Amino acid sequence: MDLVFRARRMITSAGETEGTVGVREGRIVAVEPLNSALDADRVIELGNNQVLLPGLVDTHVHVNDPGRTEWEGFKTATRAAAAGGVTTLLDMPLNSLPPTIDVDALEVKRKTAEGRLHIDVGFWGGAVPGNLKQLRPMHESGVFGFKSFLLHSGVDEFRHLSFAEFEAALTEMNRFNGLMIVHAEDEHSITSPHGRKYADFVASRPPVAENDAIKRVIALARETGARVHILHLASAEALPMIAEAKREGIELTVETCPHYLTFVAEEIQDGATEFKCCPPIRDAANREALWRGLADGLIDFIVSDHSPSTVELKRFDTGDFGEAWGGIASLQLGLPAVWTQARRRGHTVFDVAEWMAHRPAKLAGMRHKGQIKPGYDADFCVFAPDEAFVVQAEQLHHRNHVTAYHGMPLAGRVVSTWLRGIKVTGEELHGDLLGREDA
Repeated sequence: MDLVFRARRMITSAGETEGTVGVREGRIVAVEPLNSALDADRVIELGNNQVLLPGLVDTHVHVNDPGRTEWEGFKTATRAAAAGGVTTLLDMPLNSLPPTIDVDALEVKRKTAEGRLHIDVGFWGGAVPGNLKQLRPMHESGVFGFKSFLLHSGVDEFRHLSFAEFEAALTEMNRFNGLMIVHAEDEHSITSPHGRKYADFVASRPPVAENDAIKRVIALARETGARVHILHLASAEALPMIAEAKREGIELTVETCPHYLTFVAEEIQDGATEFKCCPPIRDAANREALWRGLADGLIDFIVSDHSPSTVELKRFDTGDFGEAWGGIASLQLGLPAVWTQARRRGHTVFDVAEWMAHRPAKLAGMRHKGQIKPGYDADFCVFAPDEAFVVQAEQLHHRNHVTAYHGMPLAGRVVSTWLRGIKVTGEELHGDLLGREDA
């Protein structure tokens, strides 16, 4: 073996157990009892207060590179991800220039990322008006699926689909078993926010905007037979229709994000634009309903929707929610943020690993990520669930030190992150570019 971990606590597909994990040439080749005789050039003995998790898989990250690297960039994003226990991320097709809406743009993005990665990175393509004939070529080039909006995306170069265009894209994707991931808000229920009051911003994007859009998405998924994934669910009111769609057998999956499971609208101060995101953070009752949706399996998993920007774009000078960029920077903090809330509600570290590693990898069709299992990549997160810390934005590895979590005490500390058996230190770059495995 090249590497062996001995852990009194580790997470496998069967649950939490103790054991020994053997690694050779970047792959897990053995998972055996703790007293196994497995030996290696390097043996890591974890402490009693540490848990060996599979490396997390974050399928919703805005790296913004190339074109808006002052917002983030591949080096900083992947370094922050590794510091948070993430070993694989998928980059969204918008906020970079050019947006990833054709094969040429995909190649530009790959060339930009190459040699600048601390962890493994793959890409989503975009479904926008006029690029229907680009979907299959992008699919064949290895994108993991296609992002679409049903209202203005926030940037003019990535236009949103009408419901008729959305249906046409679903029909086309169903011909090659592509996956549509969708920002589901209906623009007809949304008003233009302005001013410092958070309550006014929330009122401008009410739950009905999500609910109506999700209802239409489900109907079109039923009609076309295509696979559809709902991004960043914030409205718990949509859960009953999601439950019915799943019972019906529609190929529908759903994610939510740490900020919707952590923060509540009642506690967000006026002018605190670091909390602005779309859909917005809603009230405490909604947060608890989202947690129940996770527990019931209606929400499949949790990803960051890391959407950073420069400090200036957050408009701290005015505190105006209408003017500020919408997005929560959280790539490094997802695991402790989720664990802090999860353990209060009786969930286990195994639950969190399912939500943040196994199931996101499964959605993306990654056959060698997200589990501690022979044949899988030796991607690990060593996690100390009983340690605590207070978030200091300036200590994060994101390019811009802005986060809604600043000053917040969190439970759980990422001790180390390992990519294919190599410890990620921030000094050397070992990340690979990933394509869809069946491409």
